Amino acid sequence: MCAIKPMAVEDWLKNLALAPKTKSHVRSLMHTIFQCAERWELIDRNPIKLVRVKGGTKRLKTPRVLAPDQFHSLLPFLREPYRTMVLIAGCLGLRVSEIVALQWRDFDFPGLTLLIKRSVVHGRVGDVKTEYSRDCVPLDNAVIEALMLHKTLCVSTPEGWLFANPATSRPFHQEEIQKNHIRKAGVAAEIDGDIGWHTFRHSYRSWLDDAGAPITVQKELMRHASIQTTMNIYGKAMTDSKRQAHSKVVEMVLNGGKPEEKPAISAIGS
Repeated sequence: MCAIKPMAVEDWLKNLALAPKTKSHVRSLMHTIFQCAERWELIDRNPIKLVRVKGGTKRLKTPRVLAPDQFHSLLPFLREPYRTMVLIAGCLGLRVSEIVALQWRDFDFPGLTLLIKRSVVHGRVGDVKTEYSRDCVPLDNAVIEALMLHKTLCVSTPEGWLFANPATSRPFHQEEIQKNHIRKAGVAAEIDGDIGWHTFRHSYRSWLDDAGAPITVQKELMRHASIQTTMNIYGKAMTDSKRQAHSKVVEMVLNGGKPEEKPAISAIGS
């Protein structure tokens, strides 16, 4: 361990055939390992502290964003429970790891709120991604109506999972849903380009912009730490503002970009 030099690690990372962000993750893991060694007094200092990864925070591709009418056209080509999962992704902007981890006890239907407090990745139940992710999000009545319909059809489990695989009574694996259902639905809906779970979260953020939501409201609805500086400047968004912005997005999504129409029950679950 004492033989590891910062520049040698930098050169090694530079020559890896990986995306800059992936290299950054490798560097972070190495930093944690050597930090443990430093704490255990196996080495005098952590050499990875001085390692830099060029472009480690930049995306190689611009995130895909759907228009509300494109999202709306996708839904008829998805069967349940995947349709309801995608509907939640589009209307609430949740990460897929949070969607498959939802339990009925997380919902306060009288209070029109949902508490995000866990995630499931590759079948393993764990904590949410960041401290900012653990938060309540508002629920529009149209979303609640879709959830109530889903509750009559979903697999019942002791844990109360919303989306349990009938064969295992455990949460679905999101990768298979993206590959076998979402992408095929995108082709059937004649939507150009590849569509995945991240597409819906990026689209939700874009729809918040279209709805005129202030940046502080967007930050709280996304439960994202990347605009923390903006949050510090503008302060905490009020619940009413969050609910109004959320409802506008739900209205656009369920009516294919026609906010003047009231969402029909048939549009959210049939």
